Amino acid sequence: MDEEYDVIVLGTGLTECILSGIMSVKGKKVLHMDRNSYYGGESASITPLEDLYKRFNLPGSPPESMGRGRDWNVDLIPKFLMANGQLVKMLLYTEVTRYLDFKVVEGSYVYKKGKIYKVPSTEKEALASSLLSFMEKNRYRKLLQRVALYDENDPLTWDGFDPKKTTMRNMYEKCNLGKDVVDFTGHALALYRTDDYLDQPCLETINRIKLYSESLARYGKSPYLYPLYGLGELPQGFARLSAIYGGTYMLNKPIEEIVMENGRVVGVKSEGEVARCKQLICDPSYVSDRVQKVGQVIRVICILGHPIKTIADVNSCQIIIPQNQVNRKSDIYICMISHAHNVAAQGKYIAIISTTVETSEPESEIQPALDLLEPVEQKFVCISDMYLPVDLGTETQIFISRTYDATTHFETTCDDIKDIYRRMTGIDLDFEEMKRKQNDIFGEDEQKETK
Repeated sequence: MDEEYDVIVLGTGLTECILSGIMSVKGKKVLHMDRNSYYGGESASITPLEDLYKRFNLPGSPPESMGRGRDWNVDLIPKFLMANGQLVKMLLYTEVTRYLDFKVVEGSYVYKKGKIYKVPSTEKEALASSLLSFMEKNRYRKLLQRVALYDENDPLTWDGFDPKKTTMRNMYEKCNLGKDVVDFTGHALALYRTDDYLDQPCLETINRIKLYSESLARYGKSPYLYPLYGLGELPQGFARLSAIYGGTYMLNKPIEEIVMENGRVVGVKSEGEVARCKQLICDPSYVSDRVQKVGQVIRVICILGHPIKTIADVNSCQIIIPQNQVNRKSDIYICMISHAHNVAAQGKYIAIISTTVETSEPESEIQPALDLLEPVEQKFVCISDMYLPVDLGTETQIFISRTYDATTHFETTCDDIKDIYRRMTGIDLDFEEMKRKQNDIFGEDEQKETK
């Protein structure tokens, strides 16, 4: 370990592993360490089920009705991948997809007045949806048409709006859309967590709706994908990419000190040895003095012996409870997956609830979501602090990732990855540069032969 690296990475969360892979592909000498004995950090998948009970300090062992412990891979952070989103593009360009298998999530739903409805995201679905009144269907269809035709570089498609100046609130008003329609458009299609977007230029919202529609168009059932065996497979896939390009990985490495000289990072001390570096990437848990708390997220993992009752014909889905439907400032999310994804025992389902904490009683905040899941065989409650770095890292050369938010997709995580890359290199991340070199195929074949 006593040698010099271009980049040292601390923590094997998805953000850190993707950046490690990118830096390795670009020819950087990378050392990647984690204090834990497993990959994934906060974004790990826990197996066997007995380990999940221990992690949450539950007494005893899982009951026999839960099946074999090894049949379970339970995500700590519930997320899906947008089929046409940034993370899928990163997986494709780096060819990390060769290590993973995915399934399409079977449905995307929204909560309204105590009931669950499929999110209408095409003109055909809008006309058929019971979520909309007869008058709303036509108005909403026109909004979808306007978004589908929109081209940022062609003012003729703007339909009288300036997307960089017209607010989304103004656009909704022009379309004469009611409050409930605005709710599910902004929160279930554009996937905003709060209503702050309403008074921002409509360009970002239009692009978000287009992303949802384009992702849906790829596979049909929903815009979301999920990896077999759990989300913990994602950081491991990018870790393997880094290793193929010469990256060094060390698990179970306690971090004793981040070594600084003249206000800049120069190395990391572990077990009495110092590995020197020019730049450091890490998650907030390694640098508590360099981050600030900005809130909390509550996540509740629920083990079910049944699918969600009102949509009983699916093995996986997302449900969004818009803030205004339950008198909150931020949405509540439910991700459900099952034995069909090799993450649970046969006949079992995992539903994970998440939201931003707003009161001193977080568990009562997610009650509307729990009501949809009853009966619950076992639940695991986690309330996590959210952190942001206190500086950009350009002076210290310490680049800190953001804590995972309550959203059920990876778009915000990918934005953080691109932001860190920009601060580290001074240039924007070009997906083309993530493409693997042709000459790494031999190394991969060699690796397969030595197994």
